[in-house]
Amino acid sequence: MWSATDRPARLLVEYAETERFQDPQRVVGPAALPESGYTAKVALTGLPAGQDVFYRVTFLDLGDMKTLSAPVVGRLRTAPVDGRDVTFVWSGDTAGQGWGISPEWGGMRLYEVMRGLEPDFFVHSGDMIYADGPLKAEVDLPGGGKWTNLVTVEKSKVAETLDEFRGNYRYNLMDKHVRRFNAQIPQYVQWDDHEVTDNWFPERGLEDDRYTVKSAGLLAARAKRAMFEFTPLATHPAESERVYRRISRGPHLDLFMIDMRSYRGPNGENRETVLSDAARILGREQSEWLKRELLASRATWKVIAADMPIGLVVYHDFGKKWGSEAVAQGNGPALGRELEIADILRFIKRNDVRNVLWITADVHYCATHLYEPGRAQFTDFEPFYEFVSGPIHAGGFGPNELDDTFGPQVVFTRNPAGRANTPPTEGGLYFGHVGIDGRSGVMTVSHRDLGGAVLHSIDLMPKR
Repeated sequence: MWSATDRPARLLVEYAETERFQDPQRVVGPAALPESGYTAKVALTGLPAGQDVFYRVTFLDLGDMKTLSAPVVGRLRTAPVDGRDVTFVWSGDTAGQGWGISPEWGGMRLYEVMRGLEPDFFVHSGDMIYADGPLKAEVDLPGGGKWTNLVTVEKSKVAETLDEFRGNYRYNLMDKHVRRFNAQIPQYVQWDDHEVTDNWFPERGLEDDRYTVKSAGLLAARAKRAMFEFTPLATHPAESERVYRRISRGPHLDLFMIDMRSYRGPNGENRETVLSDAARILGREQSEWLKRELLASRATWKVIAADMPIGLVVYHDFGKKWGSEAVAQGNGPALGRELEIADILRFIKRNDVRNVLWITADVHYCATHLYEPGRAQFTDFEPFYEFVSGPIHAGGFGPNELDDTFGPQVVFTRNPAGRANTPPTEGGLYFGHVGIDGRSGVMTVSHRDLGGAVLHSIDLMPKR
């Protein structure tokens, strides 16, 4: 349970199995202090499985030890232990490319559309903030008219200090749809580049005149601290800043949240022919962890939540079409970062790990990709699907080039046909929805738009 306040205060949580709060349990949480950006979170344990839990959060003012904040009331749905239906939504990219909170337009409306479906949980696929994307009070719209933004001090420049990174998270919380969504839908989050700065890697030195801090590594350290303060990410006992983890949502679903940012080698040509630390995007330890956890999973479906797509070319320098920011480095045999992904796909096949698929966002359009060895340069893998859906609230882009290394085929896509940074007013905001039937185990995956309409849907039969 996570919340924030505006002064030194103690987090208090009450929860119950009924909306009337009959027989509530009470947990006294940690203090929210300036050192944590006035945020606090506490883990609730021993919750009943597979049902709604209602909660009420308040803060006790530590200045007088008697003043209580107004309560925030919400609910969450816990993971089942039996084979009942499971639903979730995913997307990425919030408040990007200059499109912030516009009260005149109605705020970040896609959050309310997702909330209305009442999913069991939400996966944020990265770019939860745009720390490198300052906002202007007004933006010209194509064809005339103005988009108006709420602008705060922290959102008027690129984030460099810890407080500026914190301010980017606070900004999103100014939106009523985000707050309502957060109070009802459990979330699993991961980061990508814009939580720090565009296309960053740990060793990168910035040549951007907007920054006085030139070390991406230093910016990332501050950004990661703010991310852990302002999201429900739990601290891992072995590695306090670990983002990757496995989450069980009952016998039908294990979710593998991976981190394609913290352990990567430098962005560049990525033409290595032998897998080395410099060529990795997950890092040796995380890659081995993923293989172990996939092998140990007994869930019907294994969903790998990635912060970047596998088979779409994302250039480090888009203008010059140079270097690899994601996995794909262009048509041909597996090279560079593709070698690490090839190793994982080979492991999945040779160990008969069944019903594995990938979800992601990042490229600011939606698509369903089917990867098949019959079309691929690297062929030692079983066919699998990758579902790409986003943005939640950012500019529209795409489509990206396909890389034939793993043989992707576009089954479906909706994109702005090569136009760059199309505004939210044009409706190019998307999210993915997954439903798993508790009896049959059939997974239905759909892409949906700002109106909640199903753009494309596919039923996947589990292999037993």
